[in-house]
Amino acid sequence: MSKQRKVPLRKCVATQEMFPKQALIRIVKTKEGQIFVDPTGKKNGRGAYISKSIDAIHKAEKTHALDKHLETQIPQEIYEELKQLIEG
Repeated sequence: MSKQRKVPLRKCVATQEMFPKQALIRIVKTKEGQIFVDPTGKKNGRGAYISKSIDAIHKAEKTHALDKHLETQIPQEIYEELKQLIEG
Protein backbone atom coordinates (compact mmCIF):
# COMPACT_ATOMS: atom_id res chain seq x y z
CA MET A 1 0.00 0.00 0.00
CA SER A 2 1.43 3.35 -1.04
CA LYS A 3 0.92 6.32 1.22
CA GLN A 4 -1.25 9.08 -0.20
CA ARG A 5 0.88 12.19 -0.76
CA LYS A 6 -0.36 15.27 1.03
CA VAL A 7 -1.66 17.86 -1.43
CA PRO A 8 -0.19 21.28 -0.63
CA LEU A 9 -3.03 23.72 0.03
CA ARG A 10 -2.77 27.49 -0.31
CA LYS A 11 -5.21 30.29 0.44
CA CYS A 12 -6.52 32.57 -2.28
CA VAL A 13 -5.84 36.19 -1.22
CA ALA A 14 -9.09 37.35 -2.83
CA THR A 15 -11.64 34.77 -1.66
CA GLN A 16 -9.84 33.45 1.47
CA GLU A 17 -10.62 29.89 0.34
CA MET A 18 -8.13 27.04 0.54
CA PHE A 19 -7.24 25.28 -2.73
CA PRO A 20 -4.62 22.80 -3.92
CA LYS A 21 -1.55 24.74 -5.05
CA GLN A 22 -2.12 23.63 -8.68
CA ALA A 23 -5.55 25.29 -8.74
CA LEU A 24 -4.06 28.70 -8.00
CA ILE A 25 -1.85 31.21 -9.76
CA ARG A 26 1.15 32.58 -7.88
CA ILE A 27 2.17 36.24 -8.01
CA VAL A 28 5.70 36.96 -6.81
CA LYS A 29 7.47 40.00 -5.39
CA THR A 30 11.25 39.75 -5.48
CA LYS A 31 13.69 41.36 -3.05
CA GLU A 32 14.28 43.99 -5.75
CA GLY A 33 10.58 44.83 -5.66
CA GLN A 34 9.71 43.34 -9.05
CA ILE A 35 6.19 41.95 -9.37
CA PHE A 36 5.37 39.19 -11.83
CA VAL A 37 3.06 36.25 -12.44
CA ASP A 38 4.80 32.93 -11.71
CA PRO A 39 2.98 30.12 -13.57
CA THR A 40 5.59 27.56 -12.39
CA GLY A 41 5.15 28.47 -8.72
CA LYS A 42 8.87 27.97 -8.16
CA LYS A 43 10.46 31.41 -8.46
CA ASN A 44 12.16 33.05 -5.49
CA GLY A 45 10.40 35.81 -3.62
CA ARG A 46 7.31 36.43 -1.56
CA GLY A 47 4.32 34.75 -3.14
CA ALA A 48 0.62 35.42 -3.09
CA TYR A 49 -1.88 32.96 -4.51
CA ILE A 50 -5.09 33.73 -6.37
CA SER A 51 -7.84 31.45 -7.70
CA LYS A 52 -7.98 30.77 -11.41
CA SER A 53 -11.26 32.66 -11.75
CA ILE A 54 -12.07 36.03 -13.27
CA ASP A 55 -14.27 36.81 -10.24
CA ALA A 56 -11.34 36.29 -7.85
CA ILE A 57 -9.13 38.57 -9.94
CA HIS A 58 -11.78 41.31 -10.07
CA LYS A 59 -12.25 40.97 -6.31
CA ALA A 60 -8.49 41.18 -5.66
CA GLU A 61 -8.30 44.22 -7.92
CA LYS A 62 -11.20 45.94 -6.12
CA THR A 63 -10.12 45.14 -2.54
CA HIS A 64 -6.37 45.53 -3.23
CA ALA A 65 -5.84 42.09 -1.65
CA LEU A 66 -2.61 41.51 -3.60
CA ASP A 67 -1.30 44.98 -2.73
CA LYS A 68 -1.84 44.27 0.97
CA HIS A 69 -0.40 40.77 0.84
CA LEU A 70 2.74 41.74 -1.07
CA GLU A 71 2.98 45.14 0.65
CA THR A 72 3.33 47.07 -2.60
CA GLN A 73 1.32 48.66 -5.41
CA ILE A 74 0.37 46.01 -7.95
CA PRO A 75 0.63 47.31 -11.54
CA GLN A 76 -2.47 47.04 -13.75
CA GLU A 77 -0.47 44.87 -16.19
CA ILE A 78 -0.34 42.08 -13.60
CA TYR A 79 -4.14 41.95 -13.41
CA GLU A 80 -4.32 41.99 -17.22
CA GLU A 81 -1.80 39.14 -17.41
CA LEU A 82 -3.81 37.12 -14.86
CA LYS A 83 -7.02 37.64 -16.82
CA GLN A 84 -5.29 36.51 -20.02
CA LEU A 85 -3.91 33.40 -18.29
CA ILE A 86 -7.40 32.40 -17.16
CA GLU A 87 -9.19 33.22 -20.39
CA GLY A 88 -6.52 31.25 -22.21
